[in-house]
Amino acid sequence: MNKEFEQISIKPGFMKHNGGLFFRNISEKEYEFKTTINENHLNAAGITHGGFISAIVDAGAGTAAHRSANNSPCVTISLELKFISPVKLGQELFGKTKIQKKTKSMVFLTCELIAENKIVATASGVWKILKLSGAGPGG
Repeated sequence: MNKEFEQISIKPGFMKHNGGLFFRNISEKEYEFKTTINENHLNAAGITHGGFISAIVDAGAGTAAHRSANNSPCVTISLELKFISPVKLGQELFGKTKIQKKTKSMVFLTCELIAENKIVATASGVWKILKLSGAGPGG
């Protein structure tokens, strides 16, 4: 398993535009991701916008689902977040994701976001594993 963080926001798009996300595999069921909070991630109160936190969890936990599903594409079915404490400018935000259960078509996981050793948010989500095939119309 790859233990070093790698930048996964390579293609142009939402996450690359927002500063990207670093990711690493810990084990078959555990994954970590991280980003650093920039000025464009803040809300009017000067703390990290909840929408950015949601996007980070969706991208990071979604990548964990994807990797746990043998790199099959996965889409978010459900994502529940609880915001616990604020994240400030310049802080490094870490996500720790654990795969709770995987079936042929679904991945169930939980995620904790941490900044400066404090829990910032917790999440649980369900991802659908897409089976893409080129088997004719509707394939």
